[in-house]
Amino acid sequence: MLVAAQLVLSEGERSRLEALTRSSSGQAGIASRARIVLLAAQGLPNAEIARRTGTSRPTVVGWRDRYETGGIRALADMPRSGRPPEIDEIDVVVATLADDGRPPAHLGVTHWSARLLATELKIGFATVARIWRKWNLQPWRVQTFKFSTDPELDSKIRDVVGLYLHPPEKAVVLCIDEKSQVQALDRTAPILPIMPGVPERQTHDYVRNGTTTLFAALEVATGRVEQTCLPRHRHQEFLRFLKQVAKAYPRKKLHIVCDNYATHKHPATTTWLARNPRITLHFTPTSGSSLNMVEILFSIITRQAIRRGSYSSVKELIAAIGRYIDGWNERCHPFSWTKPADDLLNHCRPGQRTSFTRH
Repeated sequence: MLVAAQLVLSEGERSRLEALTRSSSGQAGIASRARIVLLAAQGLPNAEIARRTGTSRPTVVGWRDRYETGGIRALADMPRSGRPPEIDEIDVVVATLADDGRPPAHLGVTHWSARLLATELKIGFATVARIWRKWNLQPWRVQTFKFSTDPELDSKIRDVVGLYLHPPEKAVVLCIDEKSQVQALDRTAPILPIMPGVPERQTHDYVRNGTTTLFAALEVATGRVEQTCLPRHRHQEFLRFLKQVAKAYPRKKLHIVCDNYATHKHPATTTWLARNPRITLHFTPTSGSSLNMVEILFSIITRQAIRRGSYSSVKELIAAIGRYIDGWNERCHPFSWTKPADDLLNHCRPGQRTSFTRH
């Protein structure tokens, strides 16, 4: 049985080939060919490369030969009939993705623009923009994610998600958190109402009349909310609100989801909980507070009751929040969690990522 010799990559081309394989926006054919070349450079047999890439052995042999003859350029499609393009698209794509998409240090910029790359390649910027559109390359976009350093990440996710999907019998599951620094902003001019063809308008400047902290407890099964507004968010205020929640649900077992904020684990809080065994706290993992569904409620309140309001005092802001919660409780609905813990863990395990926010 003949075994193909290990393919030797040209100097500096490994990073470019790897960039092509990682690209989710480029042509699938180019990515597959780059993967074949990289596997061949590892010394794998052609049959094994074909199995891993879902191709045939003759295809692997053909692309190996093409690369050995012409390098990365040879991985592109052969010219078709008609006027040949004056600019090689692969050159533009490779230049965009090289060094993880970072321009040379001497340019002093964090990402390519069409005009800047066009200047570097000495071509028209409209050509670069057209190629980017074709390959769906968007160097100006960025997405954010968060890593968790919690050693108990798995167990905490399973614990919290288990409460949502399979709540204990004869018990109430609540999500508690505080929204701090809610600002009482007073617009410097009257808000202009909505008119046909014209949205509601408000001045961009404002007077800041103080802040408050909103404490809220969301009952997952019904969507009902228990709330209070306090000037600070120390352990004293959290314990005060915890007692308010306990009074609102007398003689019931309470399972409360909250984050790892220090006030939630203060000795005074743990001492009180020891005297009230019917109440159990369940903590979300570090940097994983998005598992707490009360954060959804905070987003709704901000959008529907706070952001477009104008408040001359903190007292007026607290009254507006109270009116909204009263109306919410009249029309509330259950909050349903649908994703199993295993799906979340499979999503976040690479580097212990706990969130991924799209652009």
